[in-house]
Amino acid sequence: MGARPSGVSEKMKNRLEQLDDFEEGSVKEMLSLSQQEYTKRIEDLNQTLLGAWQQDQRVKALKIVIQCSKFLVETSVMQFYPSKFVLITDVLEHFGQLVYDRLFLKAQQMLPGSLKKLSEDFSPDQIPETAKETARNWFFKIASIRELVPRFYVEISILKCYRFLDREEIPRALKRLVNMIRGIGDPLVSSYARCYLTRIAHDVVPTLTDYLWTCFNDSLFIYKQFNDDVVQNQLGLQQMDFARYLTLFSPAFDWIMQCVAQDASDETLVDIMDKCRQKANSALLINAILCSFRPDFISNRALSFVEVVKECEDSGFPKAVLLRNLGLCLVLVAPPENDRLAVLNEVWKFVMKFPNVTDYMSCAEVWIEYTVRHFGKRELNALLHDIIKHVTPDRLFEKFYPQLHSIIVKILTYAKDLALIFSLEKFLPFIDLFQKDSAKLDVCKTIAETFAKNQLIETSDPVVLNAMMFVCKTMHDSLNALSVEDEKRQISDLINGFFNKVSFGNDFEQQLAFFVEARGSFCNIDAVLVYLVQRVNQLGVRTYEMVNGNHSRRTAAFVRASTAFCFITIPSLQSIFTRLQLYVLCGQTALLNQCLSQADGFFKAAIALLPEMPKTVDSDIKQKSTEPDNPEVGVSLSAARTAERRPRVRLGQGIGHQVWVLRQRPEPSRVAPTG
Repeated sequence: MGARPSGVSEKMKNRLEQLDDFEEGSVKEMLSLSQQEYTKRIEDLNQTLLGAWQQDQRVKALKIVIQCSKFLVETSVMQFYPSKFVLITDVLEHFGQLVYDRLFLKAQQMLPGSLKKLSEDFSPDQIPETAKETARNWFFKIASIRELVPRFYVEISILKCYRFLDREEIPRALKRLVNMIRGIGDPLVSSYARCYLTRIAHDVVPTLTDYLWTCFNDSLFIYKQFNDDVVQNQLGLQQMDFARYLTLFSPAFDWIMQCVAQDASDETLVDIMDKCRQKANSALLINAILCSFRPDFISNRALSFVEVVKECEDSGFPKAVLLRNLGLCLVLVAPPENDRLAVLNEVWKFVMKFPNVTDYMSCAEVWIEYTVRHFGKRELNALLHDIIKHVTPDRLFEKFYPQLHSIIVKILTYAKDLALIFSLEKFLPFIDLFQKDSAKLDVCKTIAETFAKNQLIETSDPVVLNAMMFVCKTMHDSLNALSVEDEKRQISDLINGFFNKVSFGNDFEQQLAFFVEARGSFCNIDAVLVYLVQRVNQLGVRTYEMVNGNHSRRTAAFVRASTAFCFITIPSLQSIFTRLQLYVLCGQTALLNQCLSQADGFFKAAIALLPEMPKTVDSDIKQKSTEPDNPEVGVSLSAARTAERRPRVRLGQGIGHQVWVLRQRPEPSRVAPTG
């Protein structure tokens, strides 16, 4: 009996030697790496882990995860610690899944042949004793790790494997592991250890909550460590201010708070909030509440949360982050109607005084959505004016194009009336902040797309038309000889989408005047000119229908002006087939309206194009001749056949609308066009 303890001790000694036998210098070597090199090194370790596992080198795989876990003790570069935590815990979770899958496969292979396959929700009673012994062996190996932090992290990574042993093992293990964290002296390391514990445990046993409250209370307890000399000396050595240091805790605290607040009653949430407010530098905890509590809980107490933010110390957690997260909650669930304006006024008093424009823009980007959703023209115009005032000095707007673009998107998305947006005094000056060509083009495309999507009825509002003409002219002027066809097609579709929403009712003369102005502004895009010719042709057909073919002097003059518009525009088009088709189509419209001389001019122009026609054209995978099938057939028939082979041109093609020029049903109630 006396020899047995000696054998066990020898076995334990060998196990420790195996686990400690890895390159100690590799931890020190990692300290001199850059962030990119560090990330690459962790990825290499993950691949090495997988290779060792596939070669049945279990001890080597365990050495690798122990080595990775030791990196989480090191805080010489605190700013990188959250990123390092994510990289390393990914490796740990990969290892934990490999161990679990191995045990599950082993348990399934050892089941008696009469039993079915092992299900995912198995009970420990179904696991063969050999598989249980293998699981215990893994936990014994991990218990042999000398250092606290690696032992803690590796055991958490295979926490799910306790399912193979006993149902009560996981609660007991969690209670022990929570207490183990109290032995970690560095508050940053211990906070992320609690975060990892709650993250894994929440997936494995989502119904257990006792350990969560212990983690929450321990997180409150470590607050006193922030002012310790050790922490302050570290901050001094790394030249990090206290506010930046507190932000490093935010991901860990947010996750713990989210787990605690899940499905909690309002009374519990109020109790948590009261505990947090009692702590010095409570802004970090308040931020965790804003990120974790239900938005309706926060919105119903919006004014109270504004007061809480006021009480926070200026030297602690950044108030800009608090106000931004408060705004994100309030755009999801609106506060009581009587409190909405008071909340906006109180918050904006803080925001407009931020000396750092980055902090200011991070809040403005969120609170502009709150303003658009719940207020009108006056408040929105005031916020735009204040934003312009903050970003104009020293051309600061050049650093914030993404935020400014986001503000435009939110205004266009949530505003109920586009006419109201375009009538804002500060809207077009706000657009002028985008002085970089690519940024301004993106904004104009966004506006044009929103207009085509949200403008459900036709309009003749001069404010809307002037604003959209400015937007479309900006897109048109961005094109040059180097622009690709897709870019030209996209912009032409957006411009035609705008034209498709423009209507002056029965005032055809005003409509024609608008198209004349548009032709002068967008003369470099053939697709737009084709669309304008089609729309003017449509005016001629509608005029014919309204007068039932009996033109007065005024309507006859209008029809002749329309045909003149088309006759002048068509020659500027590049495609000979498009010109030929439009000449024939416009000649038919002129003939319909008894404009014989104009029709004759169109048909002569079409005939004059025939010598320029190519001998063959590509059709599907073949080349077809443009010559008449019969040499005795006249030239006019050849032109007609050529036109028939070309696809018909639609109005608004590419934006979901197809308006054909010829013959609409007459509406007797309409009157002749007036001046």
